[in-house]
Amino acid sequence: MPDHAPATLQSIYRYPVKGLSPEALETASLRVGQTLPADRRYAIENGPTGFDPADPKYLPKIRFLMLMRNERLAALQTRFDDTGNVLTIRHNNAEAVRGDLETESGRVAIEQFFADNFVSELRGPPKILAAPGHSFSDVAAKVVSIINLASVAEIETIVGQPVHPLRFRANLYVSGWPAWHEFDLMGQELTIGTARLKVIKRIVRCAAVNVDPVTAERDMNIPQALMQMYDHADCGVYAEVIAGGDIATGDAITAPSP
Repeated sequence: MPDHAPATLQSIYRYPVKGLSPEALETASLRVGQTLPADRRYAIENGPTGFDPADPKYLPKIRFLMLMRNERLAALQTRFDDTGNVLTIRHNNAEAVRGDLETESGRVAIEQFFADNFVSELRGPPKILAAPGHSFSDVAAKVVSIINLASVAEIETIVGQPVHPLRFRANLYVSGWPAWHEFDLMGQELTIGTARLKVIKRIVRCAAVNVDPVTAERDMNIPQALMQMYDHADCGVYAEVIAGGDIATGDAITAPSP
């Protein structure tokens, strides 16, 4: 009898620009050793980092505009169009700026928006960063992040109020596992659609999860609540793609018996 509970892929999200809006996907094609396509493809440099597009290296998230410190980012509604590489930013229900992130003029337009509107939070001129095949993930490895929705529900009982799952900015949201079951899958392989992933690491949560993705308010302290209840601040896991394939919302998620 299998040791692992049945589960379903409830939703898929990518984050084309680090710190900006999530984008829901119905399907995605995963490749071995890669992130979700276009996930964290761009980042907004907050002061000079020395990033070299010809030789891209991992940089910690504090080098960019990001929700852990810049919660006002959550008040922006953004959309990235793959066909033209165009990022559109809306604020207060009106279009504020748009630009092709693969052209100098498009990047300058977006950079100027942040220079004008985030001046008190900038350590230098904001700059759009990108490099072919590079992802500005929170970790150096190219991974897919997974959140167990039952664990989010458990956090709601701890903090005593609703917790929007998008606070955790994951790629894959899973229903059907018991709370915290994802931690039992460390080192195990998951089959989703025609892809296979190996769970490699628990995700330690930072202050970014304290920001409501709808109101942009920093209204709770989830890492502290987790630490007080469980003596850790973990929620969710990272997984590596070990066999490429297509995934879709509604797919069953299976893990082999040990």
